[in-house]
Amino acid sequence: MNVGSLAFLYPGQGSQVPGMLHDLPDYPAVKLTLDAAADIAGDIDELDSVVALRSSSNSQLALLICGVAITQAFTEDLDIRPEIVAGHSVGAFAAAVAAGVLTFREALDAVRLRGQLMDQACASGQWGMAAITGLRLRQVRNLLGTLDIDSDHLWIANINSDDQIVIAGTAAGLSSAGQAARRAGARQFQPLDVDIASHGPLQRKTASALAAHLADIPLRTQSAAYFTNTGARRILNDARLVLDDLAQSVAQPVHWYDIARLLPEFGVTVAVQMPPGHVLSRLAHTAAPQLATLSPADEGVPRTVARLGR
Repeated sequence: MNVGSLAFLYPGQGSQVPGMLHDLPDYPAVKLTLDAAADIAGDIDELDSVVALRSSSNSQLALLICGVAITQAFTEDLDIRPEIVAGHSVGAFAAAVAAGVLTFREALDAVRLRGQLMDQACASGQWGMAAITGLRLRQVRNLLGTLDIDSDHLWIANINSDDQIVIAGTAAGLSSAGQAARRAGARQFQPLDVDIASHGPLQRKTASALAAHLADIPLRTQSAAYFTNTGARRILNDARLVLDDLAQSVAQPVHWYDIARLLPEFGVTVAVQMPPGHVLSRLAHTAAPQLATLSPADEGVPRTVARLGR
């Protein structure tokens, strides 16, 4: 495989699977990362259990640990480093560690706080998220505009592809949107297995508190470029903008489709999705067919490394 610039992609909540930490490959850097996580966050033996992953806070922590552990295997044990990183939602924190903006401890502390604040924001009422497949962004915007629902109760949360849009809001708002989406010709309206509503106005206080928390982080020189969730901007040599994105993106839509389309324009020829799963790599290849995408979760790390030819 002809590898130009290499990108590492980090999935967000919804990608978690039971056993994801226990199934990580046996590399020295993985063990060191898991040991460090236990020292910082406490016992993580049950963090990836079915019961534990029902909690949004636990899911976010597990995804961060998983992403950082496998990245450490690539960078420290295999000497494979990305030129660009991008994370979807909470995956951005693992991306920020890979870019040298956050330490692992700083990321763990921030993600733990983020999860707690998001839960608190959703403590009153019933909230959730759902994916609409088969309608374009303009159609979904028009559809939501026809509903007699306040924008604080229903909003666009993620633009994942040209025809997959994730919305978030109250249970009643999502129900109305689901009926309207089906009438408009959506192929699928799929509620997500989350008990929170993120990337919208409900999380404004979360964003403000995160910004205050991250304001104390030292500004470091990036080791890789970072794509923002909020505007699909490539950031290099400006750690403050990365930290701003980590804070503000919880209250703003994730522009994953734009990120994926822009990767080749910045020289990326291969994108590797860090475990778990392969959703981001498939979305990236759909958005940019010229992009080669790999997923160690599907083919294993040795096969991924062999295909990279590094």
